[in-house]
Amino acid sequence: MLRIRFFEEEVGRLRAEGSIVGSVHLCNGQEAIYAGASAALDLSRDAVFPTYRGHGWTLACGVPPYALFAELLGRQTGVNGGRGGSAYLTAPEYGMYGENSIVGAGAPIAAGAALAATFDGSGRIALAAFGDGALNQGAVHEAMNFAAVRDLPVIFLVENNHYSELTPIASMVRGDRLFKRASAYGMPGGQVDGNDPTAVRDAVARAVERARRGQGPALIEAVTQRIVGHYIGDAQHYRPPGELETALADEPISRLLATLRETIPYAELDALTERVRDEIADASALARADPPADPSTVLEHLYA
Repeated sequence: MLRIRFFEEEVGRLRAEGSIVGSVHLCNGQEAIYAGASAALDLSRDAVFPTYRGHGWTLACGVPPYALFAELLGRQTGVNGGRGGSAYLTAPEYGMYGENSIVGAGAPIAAGAALAATFDGSGRIALAAFGDGALNQGAVHEAMNFAAVRDLPVIFLVENNHYSELTPIASMVRGDRLFKRASAYGMPGGQVDGNDPTAVRDAVARAVERARRGQGPALIEAVTQRIVGHYIGDAQHYRPPGELETALADEPISRLLATLRETIPYAELDALTERVRDEIADASALARADPPADPSTVLEHLYA
């Protein structure tokens, strides 16, 4: 979780100075979802399909920070050679099968990966992660219905951060317990504290165990709140007074550190924090020193 937080803070700095270009969506405050869910998966065979807010998922799947920094910086050494950038990167060798800037589009792709698992004997579980607003996308409904009808081993994980881009989810749907939609498809659904990595891990683990037994998909709603804007540069005028302060008081890292300090010496936790901070700083410096992607190779890896 610290690795994700410090990575995102460094990305924000690099974007502000112009070293990273283009639209960037940070996940500060949602780290417990990625850490908890990935701990319940077997990423040597399982497949994760995140949204365009995917840096946290990528790191949680095990992609080294250096390779991810290099990708965002457009370097040849990036995980996709600098071609994917912030919102389109992929790392299937780590179980991370690619971000998607089309809202909710990862759900039917994950259903396809789960369908393949019913034929190839891999025992693969597919996890589709998307935001609360994506539940209103037709493709997500179709994916959940198809997965339920075919008993596919896929987990639909809603990162409910209370905002669909800049619009409060409360102004978009009548019911705020999004997991209840699962009953319409005949699959189990549940809500979990998305700021508690252990709770997320346990909920996903139960769904994984059930899916591996051939009992089909599940819908998990992880309730959290981002502590940054929807995108870098978002002034967040839509947030009511005091909301951000409340979110900061309940964000997952400070909450977990407070719990750990009851049994682990402060010095040990401080040393861990500084080690991860140094790791991120070193990875960023190393990536910035790498050569940019060669524009003459832009037509490679394409097909007509």
